[in-house]
Parts: sequence; C-alpha cells; structure tokens
Amino acid sequence: MEFVGFENPVFATYAIAASLMALKVMGQGWMTVYRMLKSNSGLASPEDLQVGLINKNPDPSQLELNDYVDRSRRMHRNDLENIPAFWIAGLLFVLADPSLLITQLLMYGFVVARAAHFVAYATRQSHEVRATFYTIGSLIVIYMSLHALFVLLT
Repeated sequence: MEFVGFENPVFATYAIAASLMALKVMGQGWMTVYRMLKSNSGLASPEDLQVGLINKNPDPSQLELNDYVDRSRRMHRNDLENIPAFWIAGLLFVLADPSLLITQLLMYGFVVARAAHFVAYATRQSHEVRATFYTIGSLIVIYMSLHALFVLLT
C-alpha cells in the first residue's frame, strides 16, 4: 500500500488532522490581529506607532501590555511550540503503518486536546486545566514518535 496518498485512510486521517492544526495556527494569528484592532492596543513593535490607514492616531500607550491581546499571543506561541512536533511525529507515525483505529484515536485526540487547550486558555481556566490538555496532546506526540522509532529500529 502506498503510505503517502489520500487513498490511504491512515494518511488521510493525518492530512485532516494536520490541516485542522494548520488552520488553528493561522487562525490564532488572525485572532491576535482582531484583538489588537478591537482594543486599539497591544501593539508589538515601536514602528507600529506610525500613522497609517488603520492606526490614524498612534499613541505610545498602544505599546503597553494588554492582556486581551497578549493572551492571544500566548495561545499562538503555545501552538507554535506544540503543533509542528505533531506534524513531524504524525507523518513519521503514518510511515510506520499503524492501524486506522489507533491513528484516528491519536490524531483526532490531539486535535481535540489542542481545541480544549484553546478553550481553557481563552476562558481563563486554571493552569491545571490547561496543563491537562497540553499533557494529553504531548503524550500523543511522544507516543507517535516512540512508535515510529520502534518500527524503524526493529
């Protein structure tokens, strides 16, 4: 069977999960921009204070930390720290020819864990709640990596 192709249901599962995670990463960036525009604050760089079509009346206070904007940046940074490892481990896992059921449980489990992490962060849940969802996603990536290594080395 061809491992990398949409006719392989294991690879198709990976492609769906990887695409959803790509949309999550990109969407989080847009959410940050939306929050900056909505609050007219939380700008990241001094050059953002130049007069322009969007920022007609720049003010130095726009560079001050704004938790509404920064919370979105922190969520984005967390995605960038976790999702690329999923993309790599997931593809290697597919190449190890796992069963479809375990692939679906792991890959969609990761997507659900990242979605739950987003909700927990966006709604200001405790660190323990966020850490629970992070841990689930992290263990999934670790398992897929170890599984691929085991298959490769045996």
